[in-house]
Amino acid sequence: MMNDRNFFAHLLVVDDDERIRELLQKYLIRNGFSVSTARDADQARRLLGGLMFDLIILDVMMPGMDGVTFTSELRETLDTPILLLTARNETEDRISGLEAGADDYLAKPFEPKELLLRIGAILRRLPEVTEEQNTPKIISLGNVKYDVARAELWCGEVLVRLTSTEIDLMRLFSSNLGQPLHRTDIVQALNREAEQDRSIDVQITRLRRKIESDPKQPRYLQTVRGEGYMLVGD
Repeated sequence: MMNDRNFFAHLLVVDDDERIRELLQKYLIRNGFSVSTARDADQARRLLGGLMFDLIILDVMMPGMDGVTFTSELRETLDTPILLLTARNETEDRISGLEAGADDYLAKPFEPKELLLRIGAILRRLPEVTEEQNTPKIISLGNVKYDVARAELWCGEVLVRLTSTEIDLMRLFSSNLGQPLHRTDIVQALNREAEQDRSIDVQITRLRRKIESDPKQPRYLQTVRGEGYMLVGD
């Protein structure tokens, strides 16, 4: 069980293996984290350009730019902790990853519990964030703005009331901005029962009424055919 400080920490998982990405995302969400995923360095850069993360879990062996090289690039401008995942377990490989700026190194295959323990250890080493440092992140949705840090939806100067489920949905979507979320993943993330699967559609319809100028033709909270739903900003 994660402690209160780690609960809802936002993690970015970067791995070219779709199956591993999905397994890690589901497992980490079940253990109290918000999780975004990227398939390669290019997609990770786009997410890092618009969102803040507490930890990056980065696969070393990726097509294009490998994880060690990407770590070196990130360290030029970013101090977010990085945990490298790799099938390699040679001493030289571990040293090169750490020299590039990684905070820790975990060889595949690994036990999920060990991953949780390493994540927890890294997050505990981070300095406490004061209220002044915790600058709100804003997602622009046309005339509507969503304050991620405060979980507040504003239409101009008017605060739009959100239900507890809508707050949970916005937290989940904003943590996965621009990425489709399958309905079953949403059900799991909200700790709902499987039979409540279809009720998510009702909740999405209600949330669209508060976000979209034309809820019947949604621009921001989109339906992705065969995938689920996705939130996109301006």
